Amino acid sequence: MEIVNTIGYPVFKGDLAEIDVLNKSKFLINTVSPNSYGLAQNDSIAEEALKKSDILILDGVYFGWASLALKGKKINRITGWDAFRTLSLWAQNNSGKVFFLGSSVATLEKIKAKFTAEFPNTNVEYYSPPFKESFSEEDDLKMQEAINSFQPDILFIGMTAPKQEKWGYKNKPYLKVKVICTIGNVFDWYAGNSKRPHIFWQKVGLEWLVRIFHRPEIFKRNIGNQMLFFWHLFLYIIKVKKVC
Repeated sequence: MEIVNTIGYPVFKGDLAEIDVLNKSKFLINTVSPNSYGLAQNDSIAEEALKKSDILILDGVYFGWASLALKGKKINRITGWDAFRTLSLWAQNNSGKVFFLGSSVATLEKIKAKFTAEFPNTNVEYYSPPFKESFSEEDDLKMQEAINSFQPDILFIGMTAPKQEKWGYKNKPYLKVKVICTIGNVFDWYAGNSKRPHIFWQKVGLEWLVRIFHRPEIFKRNIGNQMLFFWHLFLYIIKVKKVC
């Protein structure tokens, strides 16, 4: 598997189909984007969680500019949705067990019903954690227990960033799973609570713009992180800032 060091982050340059799920154990897949980069600048645990992923895939198209500008290497975008579909198809073809962690019970029930219908050869379970800023040790233990009693092949985590990345990284040693994959908004998209922008906007790299119109609070929450990323990228390009 080829990894490209992109402004300090080891980004995977390849195809998720290369991953042999059957022979993995606690294999952590996270995504990186300008927003997650910005969040990590002020959160050392989030930064460590991203940098120590077993595979860090390129979700944000503009983050790929950094690799192209600094290394001359193009990295194909693999979104959380792409990872979800690839791993779900693997589960279908291998009679796999899939666990969904995050969101509300109502959303998880929608996901389970739709997933079971679409991927009938899989076994599905879920757990809805409490909605709070940070989890207690007791919360973590309950989630670990729910997951480990099921022993899934694939664990999908759908929480806000960087809470999902931090939880997956922190609890990874205690989980009986093959693959852990953080996919955030995919839970709501798959459940039908919200709609992912049209494929055209995805291909031209403007999916984020459409999402702003649907959910303007995302723009207000993330604009600072986006601007920080582009500022740092500029400093890297003119060699004022160096990769550690």
